[in-house]
Amino acid sequence: MIIEEKQEIAASPEKVWQGLNNPETLRSCLPGCEEFELLGANKFLVVMQAKIGPVKAKFKGEIELDDINPPNSYTITGSGKGGVAGFAKGVARVSLASLNNGDVTEMNYRIEVTVGGKLAQVGSRLVSGAAKKLAGQFFEKFGQELSV
Repeated sequence: MIIEEKQEIAASPEKVWQGLNNPETLRSCLPGCEEFELLGANKFLVVMQAKIGPVKAKFKGEIELDDINPPNSYTITGSGKGGVAGFAKGVARVSLASLNNGDVTEMNYRIEVTVGGKLAQVGSRLVSGAAKKLAGQFFEKFGQELSV
């Protein structure tokens, strides 16, 4: 499944980049996130609760940042397991562009996700809808955090 979106954030690309690389900011903005810890250079442990259709689970996994080009872009690769709920793994390519003389940042992202177990059984439409909803919640909170 592929999800492509773009969001405008009322902050400079440098400020958005800092937020995207701050574990505390990410932890507070990710819906259901319980842990977001630095494991090593550009590698993080993530634990979060998620409900996708009838499936609710706690997912534990790791994400890693690659192809880092500050403050313009990076690639996030991650995977997580949710016990009997199954697993999810994916790659997200994130890029930032300056708008409005640097006062606004357009964030473009393309996510390729694979799910298995019960998650795969609920269907790609439910999984895609839940992923878009989580992304929307993340960006709303992320925008609020950066404008403080």
